[in-house]
Parts: sequence; C-alpha cells; structure tokens
Amino acid sequence: MSGPLEQTANPWRGEVALTLNGQPYVLRLTLGALARLEQQLKTGSLVDLVQRFEAGRFSAADILALLAAGLQGGGHRLSAEDLARAGVKGGPVAAAQVAATLLARSFALPTVPTVQKVERGGEQAAEPAAPPKGAV
Repeated sequence: MSGPLEQTANPWRGEVALTLNGQPYVLRLTLGALARLEQQLKTGSLVDLVQRFEAGRFSAADILALLAAGLQGGGHRLSAEDLARAGVKGGPVAAAQVAATLLARSFALPTVPTVQKVERGGEQAAEPAAPPKGAV
C-alpha cells in the first residue's frame, strides 16, 4: 500500500489503510473491537489468533472478522456483510496482509528506521528514535 492514504494511516496508533470498492479506509483495533473479535472467533485468546496468523493457519473468516473489527475500531459503519461483498484493492492477498498487519500493530510498536545516539555515564549507546511528533 502506498500513496496518500498510507500517509493518513498512523502506524503508531495501530492504524492500517485499506481500499474497498475504490473508497479508502483507515482501520484500527480498539480494545472493544479486540474483545468482540475474540468472542466472535471463539479463540482461547488473542494470542491464539496471532499464532494462527504467524503459522499461516488463518481462515477467510479470520480475515473478514479482523477487517470488520478494524473498520469498526476506525469509526466506520460498514457491516461484515457489506465487507464480505466489497471489492478489496489487491484482492484476497492484500486483505490477508492488511489483516495480519492490523493484528501485529495492535500488539507491537512499528519499527523505527533511525537510531539516535545517547550518552549515559560517559558511554555512548544507541537506541530507537522517538516516534515522530504528533504520531501518537
């Protein structure tokens, strides 16, 4: 995903961009959306869902449920039925990638490409730079 929509999806807030039927959306998993997702998928925990994605054992229902929860968390009123009928830019592979990214961003900070050097007690150390101003 690239372009103007990608710039509006803030990875520091766990947001991911998705285009449905030519319309851009920003998805985000809130705590409430995660709880409903866990209940809907009847997984033992969200860790089980993450492990399914990591092992490549996820289903189309998992993808649909994650995207629907992300749309809801992002403040969109698209139903799961509408989502199931929608055309996803990039097709099923893109939908799976967005779902996996959405899940990953809910539990980890995005990687920071730059490193800053700091001095501690006369020694230099490298640590990740802070997120961009206004990112969180």
